[in-house]
Amino acid sequence: MTTNPNTIKLNDVRLSFPNLWKAKEFKPGDGKFRYDATFLIEPDSENDKKIRAAIKKAAEDKFNKPEAAAKFVKSIEGNSNKFSYQDGDLKSYDGYEGMMYLACHSKVRPLVIDRRPKLPDGSPNILTEADGKPYAGCYVNATVEIYCITEGNPGVFASFTGVQFVRDGDAFGGGTAAKADDFDDLGDSSDDDLV
Repeated sequence: MTTNPNTIKLNDVRLSFPNLWKAKEFKPGDGKFRYDATFLIEPDSENDKKIRAAIKKAAEDKFNKPEAAAKFVKSIEGNSNKFSYQDGDLKSYDGYEGMMYLACHSKVRPLVIDRRPKLPDGSPNILTEADGKPYAGCYVNATVEIYCITEGNPGVFASFTGVQFVRDGDAFGGGTAAKADDFDDLGDSSDDDLV
């Protein structure tokens, strides 16, 4: 884990709107390509406390006085264009009700790994888009960085560097891939038996 005090690890959070393998333009034609992921956070959970502490620290790193940092954060809370941590009840998406959400972006492709992060030879157990996971609605661990900008487009934002698949969940916006157990064993047959 990096020593950056604003980098945190979120554990067993639900993944929404993942764009993990191919950078896409933020707005079509703007030339600003990025990767995206939104993480759903249970209010008052350890993950929620980590995020709030990292937001406070990121703001205090930019201001000389804690009071000024707190005033800045208060002034932008609720503005999703300036504050990446929002109340899920303000959205009508599956799974957001009663949750907070952290919208993250990155110019660098994140590391995407499976439950066992390393293969027997010690190399990373990297997942690809063809693996079908992680997907919107599953649960993941994630490394995120909270940072504060005071010039240009001021705000408190989040980027992410890695996502680890933890467990399945009900997929948002559709189903998951079929499993072998979904089919009957038809035994051996020749081509002549196929209808």
